[in-house]
Amino acid sequence: MPQMAPDLIMEAVRKAQIAVYYSLGEPAFIEDAVHKAIQNGGKMKDPLLKCLIEIERLVQQISEAPDLNVEKAAEEVDDVIQMASDIVELFTEEKLE
Repeated sequence: MPQMAPDLIMEAVRKAQIAVYYSLGEPAFIEDAVHKAIQNGGKMKDPLLKCLIEIERLVQQISEAPDLNVEKAAEEVDDVIQMASDIVELFTEEKLE
C-alpha cells in the first residue's frame, strides 16, 4: 500500500463514517446516538451500534495521535472503508464499486 499523508487518512475515515451515517438516516441524529453510547460506556449489544462506536473511536484515535503510524492507520482505514461500503450497500440496497 502506498504511503498516505495523515491528513488523507483522516479524511478517508471521516468520509466513510459520514457515508454510513447518511445511509442510516439523519447524520446528526446518528452521530449524537453514537456519542451518547460512548459516554454510557460503549458496551452495546446492537452490532451496528458497536460498529459505529468502533469507527468513531478510530476517528478519535487518528485525530489525537501525536506520532501516527501511517501504515497501520492506513490498513485500519482500509478495513473501515470496506465495512462502511458493506453497511451502505446493506441499507441502501445499492451495489457500490
